[in-house]
Parts: sequence; structure tokens; C-alpha cells
Amino acid sequence: MFKTLQILLACVAVSGSAGLSAQPVYAQALQNVVQLSASGAVEVAQDLLSIVLSTTRDGNDPALLQSQLKAAIDAALVEARKVAQAGQLDVRTGSFSLSPRYGRDGKAIGWQGSAELILEGRDFARISATAGRLQSLTVSGIRFSLSREQRQKVEGEAQGIAIERFKARATEIARGFGFDAYSLREINVSSSDQGVMPRQRMMALNSLAGAADAPVPVEAGKTSVLVTVSGAVQLK
Repeated sequence: MFKTLQILLACVAVSGSAGLSAQPVYAQALQNVVQLSASGAVEVAQDLLSIVLSTTRDGNDPALLQSQLKAAIDAALVEARKVAQAGQLDVRTGSFSLSPRYGRDGKAIGWQGSAELILEGRDFARISATAGRLQSLTVSGIRFSLSREQRQKVEGEAQGIAIERFKARATEIARGFGFDAYSLREINVSSSDQGVMPRQRMMALNSLAGAADAPVPVEAGKTSVLVTVSGAVQLK
């Protein structure tokens, strides 16, 4: 019995020492790991224009309001479709809503409704001229952005810059700490862009009232597409 107990204790000791010896190996794998990031940015002109046109109605008969809103959108659609062209001027409807209007006492005193039509594409002149001709609707919003093709092209350029900067920084850090090289442990890539339409062109919309058939004044700005590469490298 005593010999059996000694054998069991020896096995436990060997097993425990094996587990302890494995720990430094794991810890050693996490040594000399550096977290870093690098970014690349490319400035480009916004090439996609979206103009939102809308109309609102108030009244006591929701059915009549719905009919009026539908008539306004239908009239605008007929006109816009005459000059529509895929990618250059795409036409689609936006929100369409009807809701009760309440007084101060919380009781319904009528109905209000609104409807939207959206013109979008890369032909700014055609879009702005069409928006000015749609007399049944008024401009309620203008937005510039990047088309999918332009975004993919610019993101590729910005990503190439970010990757080269990441590699250069990793090499610099490795050499700075006395290492000859590095290897990638993990990598993450993210992108974003930000652009603002010139304020003075938006303000010009206020002077458009009464100017029948006048093109809506628009002018695209620029946006900077930013790609960030971040991750961890193992110095070797």
C-alpha cells in the first residue's frame, strides 16, 4: 500500500511539473508583441448627388389628403421619368405618411401628410434641372456622397498607403528594439469618409422660391476617404 501511494505521488509530481513547464512556452509566445496602427487618406470629389423633393398637406379628410399626395407624386414621377437614365439620374419614391394632428387638449383636430420623391445620380446638371421643373414638389434636402465605383477605387488607393505605412512603422519599431524582422499576428482594416456640402450653395435654395423651372443650385465638395490598418506584430 505504501509503495502504491509513493508511485501515485510521483505521477502527480511529474504531471504537475509538465504543466508548469508548459506555462513559460505560452508566456514566451506572447513576448515581444507590439500593437500599432497606420492610416492612409485620399481626397476625392464627391460624384453622387441626391435631391429629396417633398410635399405636405393638411386637412380633415385623410382619404382626400392621401389622394392629393398621390397626385403630386404621380405628376412629378411622370416628368422625372422622361429624363431618367440609369446611374446618371435614378428616380425613386421616398417616405409617404399620414397621421392625425392633435390640439392642446390632446384631441384630434385634423390630419397631416407628406410624401417624398428622390432624384439621385452622377449627372448633376440633369438632376438639378429636373428638380427645378417639378412644380408639384419642393426641395427638402440635398446630399453629396461617393458612388460605389468611386469609393472602391479610392479605398484601394488609401488602403495601399495605409499598408505601406504599417509595414514601414513595424520595421522601424523592430529595428529600434534590436530585432531583425517581424511577423504579423493579427490585422484589422477599417475605412470611413466625411464630406460637407458647401454651405453657401444650400443657402441659395432660399432664393429659389418663385423662380419657376430654375435649376436647383448645387456644387459638390470633396471628401477624404480614410483607411486605417491596425493589428499586432511579433518582433523576431
